[in-house]
Amino acid sequence: MSEQARRTPNAVAVSCGGEQLTYADLEADATRLATHLVERGVGPDRVVALLATRSPRLITALLAILKAGGAYLALEPDAPQERLVQLVSDAEPVLLLADTVLWERVAEVDVPTEELDRLLAMPTHSPLRAAPTTPENLAYVSYTSGSTGEPKGVCVPHRAVARLVQQPDWAQFTSADVFLQLAPVAFDASTLEIWTPLSLGGRLAVQPPGRTTPDTLAQTLRAEQVSVLWLTAGFFHQMVDTCLEAFGGLRHVLAGGDVLSRDHVSRLLTAHPHLSFTNGYGPTENTTFTACWTVHGPVVLDRPVPIGRPVSGTGVAILDTDRRPVPVGVDGELYAFGDGLARGYLGRPEATAERFVLAAGPTGVVIRMYRTGDLARWQADGTIEFLGRADRQIKIQGFRVEPGAIEAALTRLPTVSDAAVVARSDDSGAKRLLAYAIPRPKALAAPELGAQLREQLREALPPYMVPQSVIVLPALPLGPTGKVDRAALPDPRHAPRTCTTPYRAPETALERSLAELWSALLGVEPIGVDDDFFELGGHSLLAAGALHAIQREHGVRLAYFDLLEQPTVAGLAATIEELTS
Repeated sequence: MSEQARRTPNAVAVSCGGEQLTYADLEADATRLATHLVERGVGPDRVVALLATRSPRLITALLAILKAGGAYLALEPDAPQERLVQLVSDAEPVLLLADTVLWERVAEVDVPTEELDRLLAMPTHSPLRAAPTTPENLAYVSYTSGSTGEPKGVCVPHRAVARLVQQPDWAQFTSADVFLQLAPVAFDASTLEIWTPLSLGGRLAVQPPGRTTPDTLAQTLRAEQVSVLWLTAGFFHQMVDTCLEAFGGLRHVLAGGDVLSRDHVSRLLTAHPHLSFTNGYGPTENTTFTACWTVHGPVVLDRPVPIGRPVSGTGVAILDTDRRPVPVGVDGELYAFGDGLARGYLGRPEATAERFVLAAGPTGVVIRMYRTGDLARWQADGTIEFLGRADRQIKIQGFRVEPGAIEAALTRLPTVSDAAVVARSDDSGAKRLLAYAIPRPKALAAPELGAQLREQLREALPPYMVPQSVIVLPALPLGPTGKVDRAALPDPRHAPRTCTTPYRAPETALERSLAELWSALLGVEPIGVDDDFFELGGHSLLAAGALHAIQREHGVRLAYFDLLEQPTVAGLAATIEELTS
């Protein structure tokens, strides 16, 4: 960064909603803040927690922590208070910086705290005297979701970040590129978004704070003239479904974090043949990307979207249960090694020893590897096919089943664009497979399509892998990081009506269509035309799915405000008829 500031001091480094910082401004502000941090004990391998909303100020703070020699732990402003306190307690940072508007959220935190805004405004009268750092010193700590246990802090060193952002062999980025910073900074995708453009002398455009929808993202892409965009798989699918035209001004699109739909990839590249596209795979423990599959222009996919080949500075081994390499085409567990490896888990030597193991590398020499817990296989062309999580395997009728295999079978069907499969226990305690399918445009609406898909799966899968039900949804629910939230998928066993409004049956075709959509989304039947969407259990995520389905089926783009104004079937039907008349 200092070199970029000397080389192009007046170039814009960071922009956000009309606010801009040049490289000279960013360097001066970060250096001044770093001086204050050093005075407060920040140095190599000492963690600084940061609670701030997306803004140029956030980027300045991250850079200042690194300049002071420290490592940052980014906290999410929307995280539950209990989790925030839990992470700070576990990390034991030497200091916590917080936006003034978020100051109340750190009242329960038992570490030294400072208002970020106040420190940024303070002058300094001495030069920065930070202790030197090495490639092995910590750059940041990123906590795992903790979905299978206590969250663990992944300790990422500087060498791992450098290997990701400097001269990648899977893409070509230049100082002319504008990257969008969209991912939560606590999520490791932000490593790529933030440090790639700043290391190249490009521009980092920060998505304004607040909830990001396909429409607000499209506005930012236009306003900031973004050229490189990373999206989670779930949000990528939503954007292709609802705002395909928004990709037109981009040069390179990246997606990952979950299995990508080949239909959505093909639709994107057919609509925008000038684009380069990357499917990036990698656990946090190997610094954002372990393997990438990059294509340029339209592509015909007759198989699941591959995760490509190992990126520069990284190696991959696919091993059996005895940690021996498996042949091409044979399933195994994916292990990663090389410069991208994290140092381990903060303060958890046992967990580190369990996941960071010693195994024989390609030359037979025993090396340190990260055991991903992901199933994969080598393909004949040298690329890797991702097969899902080993810990998602379940036992049905005595057989081991990988839900990802059923999801792949569903997305190979011509009417399905995306899918999710889960196992749930019925009233007797027996496990049953449930599948959720997102139809392609113009496909039949539920429930007819669900029944058809189940019959088609019977022809492609053994009986024990055929889901008991296939539920058709307008969109898959997404969690805070943009991954599919399988726990939020609705139970197909319809709940009884709980609202007090007298039932009045739909009369028109449009009212019947909306009532069927609400019933599928909310798991309630029957739906009357005077029933309130939100009284029946609807929320913003389900509302987004409903609005997307209405646009697909009726050609009308409604805003969330429209549903708030007209939350009944009758009211919304009248709004749609008015817009289409």
